[in-house]
Amino acid sequence: MADTPEDEALTASHGVVLRAKNGDVIRYDPTGLVLRLSDKVVEDLALRLPERGVAAPAIARNVEATDPPEGVDGWNARRDGDWIRFTARLRGAQGTRDFRQHIDGGDIIADTNGPVLGILGIGGARAALANQGGADFPHHIVAPADDIGAVGHAGVEAAAKTDRLEHLREMTHEALVAQTVLHWRMADYGPLPLFFTRVETDGAATAADLATGRAVENLLINAANLKASADLMGKKAKVLCVSLDFALEDHSATATDYRDGMLATMEAISAGLWSLGFDRPLFVSRFESGLPDVAPQPALDGQWELSWNHGDHRLIHSAPAYMFDLDTYDRPTEAARIQQAEMTAHAIANAATWKCPTLHLAELEGKTLRVTARASGPLTLDSAEGFGLTGCENGAQITDIAIAKDDPQAILLNLDKVPEGAGLRLAYACAGQPRGYLRDDWSDDSTTGVILHRYALPAHLPVTGGRHA
Repeated sequence: MADTPEDEALTASHGVVLRAKNGDVIRYDPTGLVLRLSDKVVEDLALRLPERGVAAPAIARNVEATDPPEGVDGWNARRDGDWIRFTARLRGAQGTRDFRQHIDGGDIIADTNGPVLGILGIGGARAALANQGGADFPHHIVAPADDIGAVGHAGVEAAAKTDRLEHLREMTHEALVAQTVLHWRMADYGPLPLFFTRVETDGAATAADLATGRAVENLLINAANLKASADLMGKKAKVLCVSLDFALEDHSATATDYRDGMLATMEAISAGLWSLGFDRPLFVSRFESGLPDVAPQPALDGQWELSWNHGDHRLIHSAPAYMFDLDTYDRPTEAARIQQAEMTAHAIANAATWKCPTLHLAELEGKTLRVTARASGPLTLDSAEGFGLTGCENGAQITDIAIAKDDPQAILLNLDKVPEGAGLRLAYACAGQPRGYLRDDWSDDSTTGVILHRYALPAHLPVTGGRHA
């Protein structure tokens, strides 16, 4: 139907003089010009007007309508302080839901309930390995907006302070853990959180150096960024866990030096997070075994000591690294990195009870070596591979291995003769031995198509009993 003269007159008397990306700035109507002020300007006026004896205007929140960002299939846009919140159908596995963007621009992020969850990480060069490409939930897994991404500064410079967030260009271990949790929540119709991820590394030669290096400093700066970005959104911040990945780079002289250095690293992080208002964190680490005859033995032995002697720090090992495939450069494959993240996510979700089987004691009884373990359930031995003697001076060999009938958490190793040697030890999945196949009864299906098991941690145990008592 054609416009009436009255309609044309009304249209002519209403219009826009100046329009910005986030909406109309100057409009006109029959009463004259209408100026739309930003909340920042209104708040500034509120501070200035009382000085002139004028009552400050009330600042309205959550009521100002606006438009979604350009090029977005969005609707139901509304202004909330310094944010534009809207419903949209955007790229990613999350489906149609609410998002938000700062009025100054920047990346669109998910508008979620609950705290912003931080998954932070620290370590050496291997900790910066990442799968290429963005997240399956690009608006739910973010990093501080310093144009560095999820990988961090490599100890080259100090991290920037920022309260803004940006999307990821690569998926670190921490980001893959967040993605695993989001897929679980999506499948269970649970709430989808917003995850803040960042791993910081440096060139520390020892665990003691790591404790006092730039990686710790930058991790704490980014913990402050986590808090600042949550504050900007009116949310709380929570550090879900701190991932530790420092072993194969370590050159500590002894296992005790490595253990004490990692304890100092955890203490520096815990104290720094506490000063920012966070609880003492949950530390999660893989147990590295490295390639036979290449990996630093003090660090490997130190990991075993740390697995049961970590003071009052909350430390759990998600999995032994030997259970994951390596590429031609001896780095975890892309599928392996996903599996590592899935194991870390399971460890976090079951932090109170998660325990990889840990070998504690090797006792010689004649030609039988009895190895006592601690695990969450009965042990299963899929293969006898991974066990061997070190420091043996008379060539004794293992003939067969079985789970003890009188204790489902003990292993019996039968030998062809009584072993001799002043430094006799039993090695499992380390010290030159191949990967092992000792596990408990926990399992889960990986998204990569394999079944995940909770295998035993590597161990290099002194042999006691017999001539070695």
